[in-house]
Amino acid sequence: MTYEIAGSRVVITGGAGFVGSHIVDALLDEGAAEIIVLDNLIRGRRENLEPALRSGTVRLVDGDLRDAALIRQLVEGVDYVYHQAALRITHCAEDPRQAFGVMYEGTFNVLEAARDARVKKVVAASSASVYGEASYQPIDEAHPYNNRTLYGAAKIADEHMLRAFNDMYSLPYVALRYFNVYGARMDIHGVYTEVLIRWMDRIEQGQPPLIFGDGTQSMDFVYVTDVARANIAALIADESDAAFNVATGVETTLSELSQRLCEVMGRPDLQAEYHEERKVNPVRHRLGATALAREKLGFVSSVDLRQGLERLVEWRTETLKTTGATA
Repeated sequence: MTYEIAGSRVVITGGAGFVGSHIVDALLDEGAAEIIVLDNLIRGRRENLEPALRSGTVRLVDGDLRDAALIRQLVEGVDYVYHQAALRITHCAEDPRQAFGVMYEGTFNVLEAARDARVKKVVAASSASVYGEASYQPIDEAHPYNNRTLYGAAKIADEHMLRAFNDMYSLPYVALRYFNVYGARMDIHGVYTEVLIRWMDRIEQGQPPLIFGDGTQSMDFVYVTDVARANIAALIADESDAAFNVATGVETTLSELSQRLCEVMGRPDLQAEYHEERKVNPVRHRLGATALAREKLGFVSSVDLRQGLERLVEWRTETLKTTGATA
């Protein structure tokens, strides 16, 4: 089947968020005729969409995934749905009941509406969290579900709901398992601010980055515009009923990451400060296999870590300057 973005109508949940807003930009570049963003603006920010909203093609609706009637109304008559909205992994741990409503019921509401509206395809955000601690590396899509977090459990459930709706109602879908996404529009001042933002604050103040553990913990860091490209590739590809990694295939330890960030920010003299490891996330190492996404979707990451960190620092500097905020 051919999936065309140009001239299409698209709903994107969580579209004012970090990743979602970049997907909105990519959809505009591809010529989408109408983009409806559903976001409750708890994680998302209207500022992330300001350039897109000026296009006249994007409409922002302040709403919740748990509002089934609203979702049904928004999805009626659209061609495609991007399902990006979710709680953070830490938020899920702190409020399991809310996590259940948003991550399970919310996803069901989206898929039910997509089914009833005869949407052509759903592209949904999953996560490398479904893999848990690696049994082997690089982690390919056949890796077992070793997850031990509520967030990862919800993402596994979402994938299985997608599969069920595909088999029962012929609703095409692709799920994308994001590895460690970073880049412009990360949450600078939120309660669940990412470690890179905290590090940048400290480095700017002449303080060393803090690492909890010995620094050998490693991740696969993928830049947010590459993630947006993967979402476009997943939609237009003649693929369905499948999950793909969105990763770089490059493993970086936290010690290496902190050193590179210090260099990019002009403070190579700063050395990371190590503290006792916090037992928040049981995963110590994560490296994604990229062959399947390359073969089936034609997706290959293009932004290396140095470039990505430079873009992140530049964006943060401009954002703080524009808002008049201080780190």
